[in-house]
Amino acid sequence: MGSASQSTNATRKARIEEMRRAELARERRNRFLVIAGSVVAVAALVAGGVFVVKSQSKDEGSADAKASSADGKFATGADGVRTWKGKLGRTHVTKRVHYPTVPPVGGDHNQVWMNCDGDVYTKAVDDMNAVHSLEHGAVWVTYNAKAPKADVAALAAKVEKTPYTLMSPDDDQADPIMLTAWGHQRTVTGASDPNVDTFLEKFVQGAQTPEPGAACTGGLSR
Repeated sequence: MGSASQSTNATRKARIEEMRRAELARERRNRFLVIAGSVVAVAALVAGGVFVVKSQSKDEGSADAKASSADGKFATGADGVRTWKGKLGRTHVTKRVHYPTVPPVGGDHNQVWMNCDGDVYTKAVDDMNAVHSLEHGAVWVTYNAKAPKADVAALAAKVEKTPYTLMSPDDDQADPIMLTAWGHQRTVTGASDPNVDTFLEKFVQGAQTPEPGAACTGGLSR
């Protein structure tokens, strides 16, 4: 059993490292394109006297930002995982977003993510920051006051050992312990529920991740 667990952890870590390398390469490529584009723009200004007007940023912080950024509903699979069927916005906003699920499974969010490198928070975190973590491929473990303290402690120990996860209390959720990834969510009976490991294995930097390899450090922390 121990060797199987070690093999699973090694596989997960290798996948995460591969995603991180890909993200770093993408960032370097984007920086090169930005620099190259800037050089071309300056040359055009000098040669033709053209005035370049910056287009409006995709990030919306005005009163025009939508209150809700998720349209659809859950469909529950045979494995007990609820999958969101519908739209999940990905715009960075400053106006408060009203999510249709608790905890949210995606949607427009704050431009700063909650640190999710095995981070355990003892106080509730802002949904808008946590959703950004989900976009980076993190799994969010949440619990309410009905969750047994022993289960909370055991889950915290598991999260601390698992990159691309975070944990926090959420007294507004319906069930004692819930697991959330971008577009996916399930309830578990406790820390020893085998569905905990199954969910982590499938959704930590899983195929649902909008931005695989994006950072889970350097964001917001309590």
